[in-house]
Amino acid sequence: MNLNSSSTECLIKTGGPRYPLPGETNIDVWPIQDGNGGREILLSAPTSFTVRVRFVRLKPMAPSRKSARKQSVSTGPGAITSRDNRWLKRFRSALAGEPEGGTVVGVEGLRMVEAALGSGLQVEALLVSDSGERHIARLAPLLKSGAQILRTSDRLFARVADTRTPQGIAALVRTRPATLEDLVRGTPLVAVLAGVQDPGNVGTILRAAEAFGATGAATCSVEAMGTADPLGPKALRASAGSALRLPLLHGLPTKGMISKLRALGVKVYAATKGQAEAGPRRGPATMQPWEADWKSPAAILIGNEGAGLPDGIVEAADACVSIPQAAPASPVGVESLNAAMAATVLLYEAMRQRKAKE
Repeated sequence: MNLNSSSTECLIKTGGPRYPLPGETNIDVWPIQDGNGGREILLSAPTSFTVRVRFVRLKPMAPSRKSARKQSVSTGPGAITSRDNRWLKRFRSALAGEPEGGTVVGVEGLRMVEAALGSGLQVEALLVSDSGERHIARLAPLLKSGAQILRTSDRLFARVADTRTPQGIAALVRTRPATLEDLVRGTPLVAVLAGVQDPGNVGTILRAAEAFGATGAATCSVEAMGTADPLGPKALRASAGSALRLPLLHGLPTKGMISKLRALGVKVYAATKGQAEAGPRRGPATMQPWEADWKSPAAILIGNEGAGLPDGIVEAADACVSIPQAAPASPVGVESLNAAMAATVLLYEAMRQRKAKE
């Protein structure tokens, strides 16, 4: 035992104890032998020491930056701490695909929120969790002054999120309804989706439409078969934000849309299978994509994933266009391209021709 440690100070060694002064204490030490049969005596007799105990005052530890930042997000002033909060209810509904009055939609994840902020649309509020706070620095240049930023915990954010692994950031976006005039500005190139029911295909077609210079898109119904909501959660994610930037008309009957486009001088092309695959049918002749005149005002009709375009819609078009495929190398080959792939090929050909014209 070392009594000259930092915690004690040896004052007096006596044969007997005395009353300690304030700040002192008595310690009695008895003889101790080693483990070698008692051959060495460390202390030969009971000995008393009077020592002064030194007390150390510990300063409170400052919270780390990480814990301070976490506290300011989920438990700081104004943070949302109740799952019944009205803002959380609005986000839950919007992210589940239940837009308020058809105009406010929810987007989730860094890329989608970034797309919403850069779309020029009004962003009503951002919802940020503890883990999502790290994204604010990247989004700061896009945030308008006075933008409402709501903060909550990761646990509450997970309750409103539509994804399995939330990134901790979401936004409520007020969409801007488009008109037919918005779709046909300049030299129109319009994608018309007629009965495309897979949200992933709808989003992919809109992404391709924006990438290849389409002026707008319309999602139409055909023979009681509607097209998936382009502003639904899955379609929005598949569009990578294009559904927020591209002028969209939603819910019109396909035949009515064809009539309106033709009245404005837009030539309507129906995307169909080749004559050999589709069999004999009435309607306009079928041409290859490079044979169509995409440099002039044009619209592309894209039909249902399985059934394609009904005969009545094909007959109402100005022309049919079919994408040729290589001969199959086996008895069972590729039957056809899906709706999103076919639309992408045709939209690319339209852009190629228009670029060559410039």
